[in-house]
Amino acid sequence: MGKPLHEINRYDDAAFPVGMYIVTKNKIVPEGRGHMDLHWHEELQFTLVTNGSVSMQVDGKMYTLEEGQAIFINRNLLHITSKLPEDGRYISINFPDKLLGFFVGSRMERDYVMPYTNNYCFPAIVFKEEVLWQKKILDELWKLEDILLEREAAYEYKVSQKLVTIWLQLITNAGDQLKNPSRGYIRKQERMQKMLSFIHGNYMNNILLRDIAAEANVSEGECCRCFKELIRESPNQYLLGYRISRAMEMLSRTELSVTEIALQCGFNDTSHFIQYFKKKVNKTPNEFRSEKC
Repeated sequence: MGKPLHEINRYDDAAFPVGMYIVTKNKIVPEGRGHMDLHWHEELQFTLVTNGSVSMQVDGKMYTLEEGQAIFINRNLLHITSKLPEDGRYISINFPDKLLGFFVGSRMERDYVMPYTNNYCFPAIVFKEEVLWQKKILDELWKLEDILLEREAAYEYKVSQKLVTIWLQLITNAGDQLKNPSRGYIRKQERMQKMLSFIHGNYMNNILLRDIAAEANVSEGECCRCFKELIRESPNQYLLGYRISRAMEMLSRTELSVTEIALQCGFNDTSHFIQYFKKKVNKTPNEFRSEKC
């Protein structure tokens, strides 16, 4: 079966659920999701580009981040890193919004957290050094990386302090971007998640556009419009791309032949698989595998 869209973060310490993922083109430490892997999670996320540039798609919008820039991604938003150069590197810090409210039912949670994290109402925001308040957030994110890497005594307090400081800067300066999503927007998000989950669970089979549309009980035309608006690809383009991402994982982790992987990923023609793989990855499957060894 394919991966579900919903990523459940596995924290080293359940009593302090803050995770930092270090991402390069070929590796994520600790193991996680992101590069060429569309997903969503219930945690908030700050991503800081530490080397090279990164292209990320969040809620159907494309963002290009240069070295030293960062982005905030709200909870429950579909996102994917679509482009990362060979020397690219970024860190993603994920944590639940409850960490910002101090305790359940607090005034801080009620007035300064939940209004910004519920119901798709606060968009992704990019931070650049040219803007003073954004530079302050970037400075704190760089410090956070050091704290999470070093993990000295009482680092949990230091991390919590930094996250609350960043959050206060964010809502103080960008709080006016709060919006009330329409029912139509929320319904479209729900339909999209159903159709994507169907692809993830059935990519190895011969599935057609009508099958994807039927999963969300929409017409084929509405299915295509949803994909173009929220994924920026057609359903068929997304399906092919997802099959290739699964093939990349199998090439890295199994000893299956290229033909066996092609078949297991929904390609009936091995030559077509190789051709599309090279177009997508700029390497043949065998070249990709040899670099991973």
